[in-house]
Amino acid sequence: MEFEKWAVPAPGRLDASRRKELLQGLGDSPSAERFALPEEGAEEAVGRIAEEMYSALEDEWMEKLRRGPILVERELYKGVRYGIVAAIDLEAYTHVRGETSPIMPAQEGDGRFFRAMCALRERAPLEFPHTVIFFKDKKKKIFSRLLAEDLELLYDFELTAGGGRIKGSYISEPFASWALSEMHSRGEPCFVVGEGVDEIDAAKAHWEGVKGSLCKEELQSHPARFALAELCDINDEGVEIFPMHRIVCDTDPERLISFFSERMACKRDGNILTVTKSGADIAGRCDEILEEFLREREGKLDYVRGAGILREKAAARGTVGILLNRIEKEDIFSAPAHGRTLAKNTFTVGRSQEGRYLLEAREIGYD
Repeated sequence: MEFEKWAVPAPGRLDASRRKELLQGLGDSPSAERFALPEEGAEEAVGRIAEEMYSALEDEWMEKLRRGPILVERELYKGVRYGIVAAIDLEAYTHVRGETSPIMPAQEGDGRFFRAMCALRERAPLEFPHTVIFFKDKKKKIFSRLLAEDLELLYDFELTAGGGRIKGSYISEPFASWALSEMHSRGEPCFVVGEGVDEIDAAKAHWEGVKGSLCKEELQSHPARFALAELCDINDEGVEIFPMHRIVCDTDPERLISFFSERMACKRDGNILTVTKSGADIAGRCDEILEEFLREREGKLDYVRGAGILREKAAARGTVGILLNRIEKEDIFSAPAHGRTLAKNTFTVGRSQEGRYLLEAREIGYD
């Protein structure tokens, strides 16, 4: 297998033109791109994707490894980001407002692909995660120790689309158990879902629908109870948190700019408004203002990664861009700790090309 062509950026990380270039470069090579939900027609693609997964298993595109977490080292623009790809217990996760649990979402899910993700979870034999979950390790004990061990190398290659280099190593049972125990901090949540909230919510919804028909023994080990994710230390220097910016297309720019400026402190530069206030709740307040405007006027609200991309898009006629300030890493844990979540698309992990790639998978229904 050519790892360079197998691993592809998670959906939503590349715009349409860049994804088209990526597809042209893949050709007919085995690739996880065939298992990615498309931006358009996601629900209609579920059946095809499930069939592609079964075919890939029958044709032995993938190599089945023994169970165990993987240490991931990702070389990025700023440095190296470390993570552990492992299965989480969905019984320890909640997204119910006001409740606390060991695993909670930091921000609301986007919602656009939730139904498709639920349908895929029901029909697919595999899951390819793009979820990133944070934990706290201020003393950086976990990755320091794992990096010092002689771990079994699984892959080491350059990612497509400028995603940097990625290296994965198998974590043996003694080290895996130790690392898990070290991740648990005092208080709740111990873990917060930074990206891929809809993916985890879909897995949770599927599990809730399945577990009622299971016996006691099956409840403990049924594959639907677990979901694969990448666990990262929020204090890692390689973990960068960027704001998601807002853009409104097909609208009356002057009316929107006037409306927004009266309700939110900002600076104007052409058709771009830079919000001068900071804080984790600013994104939600901006959405409230924009949604209030759009209830009575034309326009379409969308979300953009990267200030440069926003400026390019805002140059189009009838478009207004809203630039937000970055939030602090501490805010990602503080909101769930108080039983609430930040607005959808408040932040993104890394630059556009630095999100998770579809690479590792877990069997969830294949006999």
